[in-house]
Amino acid sequence: MGKATGFLDYERQDKKAEAPKERISHFREFHKPLTEEEQKKQGARCMDCGVPFCQAGMMIAGMASGCPLNNLVPEWNDLVYHGNWQLAYDRLHKTNNFPEFTSRVCPALCEKACTCNLNGDPVATRSNEYSIIERAYAEGYAAPKPPKTRTGKKVAVIGSGPSGLAAADQLNKRGHLVTVYEREDKAGGLLRYGIPNMKLEKHIIDRKIAVMEQEGVTFVYNCNVGKDKKAAELLKEYDRVILACGAKNPRDIKVPGRDAKGIYFAVDFLTSTTKALWADPEKGKEAKASLLKAGSCISAKGKRVMIIGGGDTGNDCCGTAMRHGAKSVLQLEMMPKAPEERLPSNPWPEWPKILKTDYGQEEVAAVFGKDPRVYQTTVKEFIKDKNGNVCKAVLVKLESKVDEKSGRRMMAEVAGSEYEVAVDLVLIAAGFLGCEEYVTKAFGVERNARTNVQTEPGAYATSVKNVYTAGDMHRGQSLVVWAIREGRDAARAVDYSLLGY
Repeated sequence: MGKATGFLDYERQDKKAEAPKERISHFREFHKPLTEEEQKKQGARCMDCGVPFCQAGMMIAGMASGCPLNNLVPEWNDLVYHGNWQLAYDRLHKTNNFPEFTSRVCPALCEKACTCNLNGDPVATRSNEYSIIERAYAEGYAAPKPPKTRTGKKVAVIGSGPSGLAAADQLNKRGHLVTVYEREDKAGGLLRYGIPNMKLEKHIIDRKIAVMEQEGVTFVYNCNVGKDKKAAELLKEYDRVILACGAKNPRDIKVPGRDAKGIYFAVDFLTSTTKALWADPEKGKEAKASLLKAGSCISAKGKRVMIIGGGDTGNDCCGTAMRHGAKSVLQLEMMPKAPEERLPSNPWPEWPKILKTDYGQEEVAAVFGKDPRVYQTTVKEFIKDKNGNVCKAVLVKLESKVDEKSGRRMMAEVAGSEYEVAVDLVLIAAGFLGCEEYVTKAFGVERNARTNVQTEPGAYATSVKNVYTAGDMHRGQSLVVWAIREGRDAARAVDYSLLGY
C-alpha cells in the first residue's frame, strides 16, 4: 500500500457536478473530472484492506456487496496514487471490458462496500476508474489489440447491450470469429437508447465499438433475429449462438383509462429523445436542450408530467423531462420512503437500503422547490378529455399489510384515500417482466416462471444445443455491471465448449 494513512490524511472528493439549473439546458455529461493530483490523493485513501469487500461481489442478505466483476480495486487505486496509469488500466481491463460505461452509469457497489464506510466516507473508486480509462484513451494504450491467431470457430451474438458486447469482446480475444446482430441502427442496447446522454454520451459507446471492430468483431445492424433472419440459418452458419437480447418486456399499469393518449412506457420516451438528438450529427455534438424540435420525439415541453416508478429509469425520466421544459413533474413510488441513514438491521457491508436522491430528482427540486417523489402511492384510474387525451389521474395511498391468504406482506390501498391530479403526459417506469417471446420461440429455448431463458443454476447453456444466453435475458432486469459479468461468464462457457479448455 502506497500511503498507510491516506484515508486519514485526505478527505473524499468526487467529480464535481454542474449546478442543476445550469445543466438542464443541455444533454451533455455534467461532471467535471478531478485533477491528476486530486485523483492521486483519492487513490491514496484506499487502505488495501485485509478483506477488501469492494471487490468481493458476494451476496449478503440477498443483496450484492462489492463489485460483481471482482475488479481489483485496491490494486488500481494504489497504482493511481503512484501515478502508474498504464498498469492501472491493465489491472482494470483485466476484469472489466467496459470501464468507460461502468465509471459513468454503475451505482458503485464497490464504494458501498468500502471499509472506509465504517468510520467515514468511502474511497472515490468510480471516479478513479473514470480517470484510468479516459487517460488510457488519451495516451493510446486503450487502442485496438487484435488477436494474433484465429481458431476458425464462428459465434453469433444476438443483441449488442452490455452482456452481448462483453461476450463478443471476450470470445474475439480468444480468437473466435464473432458477429453481433442488433435490431436497432446502432450498437449499445439500453446503454444507447435506455440511458440518457447526460449519463452516458453516445460517442463514448461509438468509441468502444470502433475499437472492437478494428479488433475483428463484426456488427450487423437493423437485423431483427427471429423476424428478419431465421434462427435456423444462424444455427447452421455458426458454431455457437448467444442470446443477449435483454429484458425489454415492460410492466404495464392496468387500470381504467389506460388507453388514453399521452401515456407511454419510459423506455419509449427516453429512446425517442436520444434518437432525436442524434439524428443530426452536428446537433448531437451540441446536445442543447433547445435544439429538440417539436414533433421530433415524445415531448414533455410545457406539460404536467407524471412518472410511475421510483427507480433509476424513473429518475432518468425526471432529468429528461426537465431538459424538455416540463411544466411540472410528479414521480410516484409504491414503497415507503427509505431512511436517510442505515438502520441497525442493515449493517455494513450489506447494500445500504437508504434514501437515494439522484440527479433528475435534484433538478426537479431545484426548479420547482420540492422533491418530485410521492411515496406509498399508485394510480387507480386515468381520466380522458373529450379528445381522448389523458388530463387527470386518480391516485390512491397505499399501506403495508399482510395478505390473509398467502401470509405475505404487500402494499394495499387505503380506503377513501383517493385524490385527483392534473396530468398531460404519463411515463410508466415500472420495470420489465422479462425477455420478448418472439426471440425465445424462434430458437425454441425454454423459459422459466419469470419468462427469462431457462438454464441450469450458474450455467449459460439453454435447452437447445449450441445456444447460450446471458444478461437480462438470463437473470432478469439488472445493472450494467451484472450484464458485463454475465457476458464474460457466458463467453467462458462457450469458449470451453468450443475448445475443451
